[in-house]
This record gives sequence, C-alpha cells and structure tokens, in this order.
Amino acid sequence: MTRTMEWAARGDHMRGIPRKMVIMAVGAFAKAVANFFNTTTVHNADKLINLVRSRPPGVPLITVSNHMSTLDDPVMWGFKGFPISDSNLARWALAAEDICFKNPLLTYFFRTGKCIPITRGGGIYQEHMNEALERLSDGEWLHTFPEGKVSQEDAPIRRLKWGTASLIVRSPVTPIVLPIVHRGFEEVTFL
Repeated sequence: MTRTMEWAARGDHMRGIPRKMVIMAVGAFAKAVANFFNTTTVHNADKLINLVRSRPPGVPLITVSNHMSTLDDPVMWGFKGFPISDSNLARWALAAEDICFKNPLLTYFFRTGKCIPITRGGGIYQEHMNEALERLSDGEWLHTFPEGKVSQEDAPIRRLKWGTASLIVRSPVTPIVLPIVHRGFEEVTFL
C-alpha cells in the first residue's frame, strides 16, 4: 500500500515554500476567527506553548482533544500568543481521508498543511499510522481527535478509538501526552 501524496507532506517539497504558505494562510484564518469574530478564553495556554516551543529535543508531543466541529483544527490554535504561523512548530494532525482528501487539490492542500490521512475503520495498522509513528520518532508534535468523528453532544469527551493509544504505546520514544478539552466551537461564527 502506498501513502497518499507523501511527497507533498515532506518539509523539503519545493524548498518548504508551499508548506509555509499553507501554514501562514491557515494560521491567519485561525487567528481571525478566534480573536476578531469570536471571544476565546484559554486556560493553561502557557503549558501548551512551552511544550510546542521548548520540550526536550527528540521528545514527541501528542495532543488529544474532543471534536466539536470541522473547524476545531485549525481554529483551536488561533488563540493569542500561540505560534500558528511557524511551519516548523506546526502540529501534524490525523485527518479523515473521506473528508479532507476527496480530490487531488484538497489532498495537496492538507498534505502540505501537515495532515496525515486516516481511513476510518482501517484499523491501527494502516499505512498512514506508520507515517504518524515516523513523525513521532522524529520528535514532532501530533494532534489527534481520538473520538474519531465530530460530535456535538454536551459532554467533555465521548468513546475513544484505539488509534491514539496505539500511537502512544508504539512510539519509539515515549511521547508527552497533553489532553485538551474545548467547547463552543460548534457555535463559531464569521460575522
């Protein structure tokens, strides 16, 4: 099995220019939505920022959160003080193949934006999970939504899938795991 458009996900693809452009554009969008069109309150932001910027070299970070809307990622990173436009600090994210990778244009956009396609129901040993493990072995930051789908129930977190746990256990270097709970993203507006 081959990995979907893996060449576009590499940092050296076209000297990193497409990645920088996508990360900066999406970062600007996230900052605008989180700070200008909505009110955002973040608790313990300093913990996350410190882990993103200055965790020990080679130590991966896995953040996990509930999934309230299709805009959770990237808007949840748009809060004040977060380095969302730095492509080197940007998170890798597991993204639903059937939603984010429907055609070559979307696939290119999401791959250059550091997204790894995951086939829902494909199990913990699918080829792209190996790619996620490679990012962890490189000491990268990976964000997951372990519920496996968007759910707007009024509960902090619902039933978790096995994928995130398998990444934690199978990672060659024990990752730092930071849970994040957010609310209100299902009510995000642009006006």
